[in-house]
Amino acid sequence: MSPRARRPAAAGCPPARRRTRRPDKSNGPGRPDRTGGPRRRRRADDRLIGPLAAGALGVALTVTVVNWLPAHWWVLIAPGALVAPAGAGLLHRRRQRARWEAVRARGLRYALPRLDALHHTRFEDAVRDLMHRDGCRDATRVGGSGDPGADVKATDPYGRRWVIQCKHRRDGLAGSAAGTPDLQILNGTARQVHGADVAVIVTNGRFTAPAVTFAEQQCHHVVDRHTLGAWAAGSRPLWELLRAVPPPREPTSLS
Repeated sequence: MSPRARRPAAAGCPPARRRTRRPDKSNGPGRPDRTGGPRRRRRADDRLIGPLAAGALGVALTVTVVNWLPAHWWVLIAPGALVAPAGAGLLHRRRQRARWEAVRARGLRYALPRLDALHHTRFEDAVRDLMHRDGCRDATRVGGSGDPGADVKATDPYGRRWVIQCKHRRDGLAGSAAGTPDLQILNGTARQVHGADVAVIVTNGRFTAPAVTFAEQQCHHVVDRHTLGAWAAGSRPLWELLRAVPPPREPTSLS
């Protein structure tokens, strides 16, 4: 019996079916093949049409503008002719405003009754403006909730760093006196935290005697109502009204 002869099926078992290979119809007409097929290729082509059209339109527009500008060069000059006067006017207004601010600062004066009537935050603003009037261009009010012992900071024309604590009294001399605790707060932060060369406490009222003594011991400066009145009247800058102010940090034209 030949080896390839079919063996008889076992009893009770159906005869084995012979496998037949079916034709691959995936690549038949109208059906997409495994590489994408006509439909997928058409969708890809559609996606490319938009960018290509936009690019062609941009190139055409650029060429048109380039060809058009040489014959219409005045279009480029017209906006500049309009913008230049506006810019010059803006620069003039800024310079004029700066001059008026300088004039206002030089002529700034406060009478004591006016300082008494201020809110405590406006009193801090007034102290800042007086420092600015005297040449401290960076004078800034920093007071507020949680401020570490400083209401105004400024650098004078001699390079010295000023840290000022303000104590406003609505009733002036009749109000409560600034005491040693107020000086202790200034003493704890002026130099260590703020890097002060000159630590000052200003009030439109008065200081207790122990507070004055403590300030002298710690090389701080107190500005009471009398000194504040002279300073606010514009007689002299504050550093000329105080004693034992540190020497200039570096030589300047005002040294």
